[in-house]
Amino acid sequence: MSTGEDNADWVRLAGTATGTGWDVDITDGIPGWAHTGLLIATLAAGEERVIDLGAREAIVIPLAGGVHVRAERAGVVDQAELAGRESVWAGASDAAYVPTGSILTLTGTGPARIAICLAADATAAPAPPFRHLPASEVPVELRGAGIASRQVRNFGVPGVLDANRMIACEVITLAGNWSSWPPHKHDTERPGVESELEEIYYFQTRSTEARGTDPIGYQRVYGAADRPIDVLAEVRTDDVVLVPHGWHGPAVAAPDADLYYLNVMAGPGPERAWLICDDPAHAWVRETWATQPADPRLT
Repeated sequence: MSTGEDNADWVRLAGTATGTGWDVDITDGIPGWAHTGLLIATLAAGEERVIDLGAREAIVIPLAGGVHVRAERAGVVDQAELAGRESVWAGASDAAYVPTGSILTLTGTGPARIAICLAADATAAPAPPFRHLPASEVPVELRGAGIASRQVRNFGVPGVLDANRMIACEVITLAGNWSSWPPHKHDTERPGVESELEEIYYFQTRSTEARGTDPIGYQRVYGAADRPIDVLAEVRTDDVVLVPHGWHGPAVAAPDADLYYLNVMAGPGPERAWLICDDPAHAWVRETWATQPADPRLT
């Protein structure tokens, strides 16, 4: 039975991973963590945040409100106005890819909450150019079926947004459903079969009941005997779970709460690809989806 004995290493509850000017700061100083990062800022209209990306690439995505993005690199300035959205529950947002070596400046166009997804890029490959991705070009898919139904917004995946290392997406799991299911892993480089990727889960929750006051979800991460990890976390808005390795799933929405999470992935492998391996004990679950409808609340 899990005790969540590694929660202290890999779970950052709201307010415990802050930095100067950042509500969430997953960047430096985490032993065993090397490839991904996440910064989240709350901005007033006209308020700025500046970050020197150095050897990191970034995707800027508004969680709520809009933001002006300015990126200066080698004397070249790129800019984009991200319209954003009312909240993560309102649908996909536009986003901006910012290459390594950029000085990134965010300016709130009104009250806003902005996420900067980060990936270390030590490759010798040329950095892709700055790009503003409109919300209308973000593929939205329904994944799973039945109580494993979820909506995935693929704004930062290969084939949608160019990057050297970064893979990012958003997932909506409605009340009572499971996502990240069946449990899977991507921690061993096996060409064409599995990628080695760290993964960040940043959560938001909302109550589905007028009387609800404590919307919660749950996240599970576990490992093999030769590479153990034991995380069992009760999650709420602004909580973060880090997955350095191991099987992860399910991410469970309580019966009275919807669950949102932002995923940020990157790793050291030669290919930018999300190749996963299901836990053999639960892989059969996928076969059942062919005979189950998707949750109608998502369609």
